[in-house]
Amino acid sequence: MKKRFTALLLVALMLSAAVCACASKEEGVAEENHPEKTKVVLNEVAHSIFYAPMYVAIEEGYFQEEGIDLELVTGFGADKTMTAVLSDSADIGFMGSEASIYTYNEGATDHVVNFAQLTQRAGNFLVARQEMPDFTWEDLKGTDVLGGRKGGMPQMVFEYILKQNGIDPAKDVAIDQSIDFGSTAAAFAEGQADFTVEFEPGATSLEQEGKGYVVASLGTDSGYVPYTAFSAKQSYLDENPDVIQGFTNALQKGMDFVQAHTPEEIAAVIEPQFKETDLDTITTIVSRYYEQDTWKDNLIFQEESFDLLQDILDEAGELTKRAPYADLVTTEFAEKAAR
Repeated sequence: MKKRFTALLLVALMLSAAVCACASKEEGVAEENHPEKTKVVLNEVAHSIFYAPMYVAIEEGYFQEEGIDLELVTGFGADKTMTAVLSDSADIGFMGSEASIYTYNEGATDHVVNFAQLTQRAGNFLVARQEMPDFTWEDLKGTDVLGGRKGGMPQMVFEYILKQNGIDPAKDVAIDQSIDFGSTAAAFAEGQADFTVEFEPGATSLEQEGKGYVVASLGTDSGYVPYTAFSAKQSYLDENPDVIQGFTNALQKGMDFVQAHTPEEIAAVIEPQFKETDLDTITTIVSRYYEQDTWKDNLIFQEESFDLLQDILDEAGELTKRAPYADLVTTEFAEKAAR
């Protein structure tokens, strides 16, 4: 993983991330209301219901209200999202903050700074082949599990939970990390492994098909973890403070909406972002995230959260040295937005 991010620094000026434009009703907001909007390209690590407050902000027109013409692009991986930010293909990146630590430690001169934290819980679930109402993590000993890629937050949080429960990820469990992130649910449905670690909609889809059962939430069992945050290069923050503040204000409005509305209401708002998923399924997934307290009520990235993130990286063997919070996090914009 560290080698991958070293390579990113070398190719960042030449590469751009894979793109996937995501339509929203913001496009319909009358242009005359804000004749001088600023174009902002946001590259998200994945397009997932896990990030509901951001899609609420898009669908409710909050970015337009702040004078921002937002272009949403999906990077399909933290490495690709980071490459887009470093190469100026994107103004803002949305991904796990471990990516900013890796690139900082590898010597990025214009390093990426986290300015707003969105999720405070892991977003994946452990799925078994049978219902296990009395499941404990001890039940994983001696089993085969489909996991995530080495150095990625899903896998590191999974290993963190195992260690917290006295389980050695290298000896007590056979974790298959060879399958692509988006293909583990299909592999599990076809009979591979005893358990799989799945994001949504994979976990719910397996349940709906009768191919698996959610037996544990990694978000609940890992505790509060700074799973995803918004970041930009230091130079962009310095040159565009008003844009970053407006962007953060829009996100805070999305967070406020989520805190004040039911899962059903949230699902109805973000439905246009997930045209291939029916409303009932969206509601089920939103409810699952809602009930485990996934979303913060503000966007402030606290130092203790950053320390916990580095503890997890350290335990996973992915941290060469600890990065300074003061260099990689600013709370200035989130604090103003929360007032």
